[in-house]
Amino acid sequence: MPIRVLSDELASRIAAGEVIERPASVVKELVENSLDAESTRVDVLIVEGGAKSITVIDNGQGIPAEQLPIAFERFATSKIDESSDLISIGTLGFRGEALPSIGSVARVEAISKCCGQEIGVRYVVDCGIAGIVEPAAVPQGTRIQVSGLFTNVPARLKFLGSANRELSRIHKILASFALIYPDVAFTLSADGRERFRTEGSGNLIDAVSGIYGAKIAEQMLQVELDDTAMFSVDGLVSSPSLTRSNRTYMTLAVNGRGIQSRRLTYAIEQAYHGFLPARRFPLVIARIRTPLDDVDANVHPAKAEVRFLREDLVYSVVQRAIRGVISVSSPVHRLG
Repeated sequence: MPIRVLSDELASRIAAGEVIERPASVVKELVENSLDAESTRVDVLIVEGGAKSITVIDNGQGIPAEQLPIAFERFATSKIDESSDLISIGTLGFRGEALPSIGSVARVEAISKCCGQEIGVRYVVDCGIAGIVEPAAVPQGTRIQVSGLFTNVPARLKFLGSANRELSRIHKILASFALIYPDVAFTLSADGRERFRTEGSGNLIDAVSGIYGAKIAEQMLQVELDDTAMFSVDGLVSSPSLTRSNRTYMTLAVNGRGIQSRRLTYAIEQAYHGFLPARRFPLVIARIRTPLDDVDANVHPAKAEVRFLREDLVYSVVQRAIRGVISVSSPVHRLG
């Protein structure tokens, strides 16, 4: 075939494949937007594992009527500008691809109202086809409903798991947000049934209780933040008497951004070395703080990984902080 420029429609569907892998990806992108909008409450409603519909409702700042259609244009964002160096990123979503990517592979209804506006607006994008902006009587905040995900991309649709499997992935992502942001109230409902609720009290113990239950919350140990240090970590870690058979219960965040990191996970496991039996793992919520210009958040299409300028220092800070808490507070004898 000759080399040619792809159509905007096909290019958008390819870009969507990088950002939107499954229903959980949609939830992640929309909730990040809600948090960046300074929401204190985020409700997520799922039908049939998200394949039929995903609704995210927040009480954040909202999107102005004249800007709502622009939000669905590729590379449109309010979170960076021409002066940004793409390194010192303080927001969760910044690529400007989430809404247009979702809108290219689903029907998206966005309803929003800004603080100070008398009435909100409604806007629909149906598999890349834009509608018109209409007035809507709604409370402050944003409500986005995504229906029929991947109906125009059957090859992607058939690779989705069962409704329960997709819901499990959504549950895990939203639970991570709830643990990283205990000051925000989260609810997850699926097929009319509430799956979990956090109160947004600001107390991390309360968030753990909402996600894992009160019994587990009682066995967590506090890692205190060092406000005087440029690199520090706070959160909760389980006592050595509370373990799991896999690493699923480790929640990591850097400057508020949930991440995956084998090296950080290894650093945490080394902090527990000598305290846990073989092939047992702790429950951990580790919220790491670094200078923004020490972290490159622009290294992964789904923003799941970051690159540290001084990674050895970060790993050392995390390991020492957790090891110190376990050593002082552990209610069991260290293993030989």
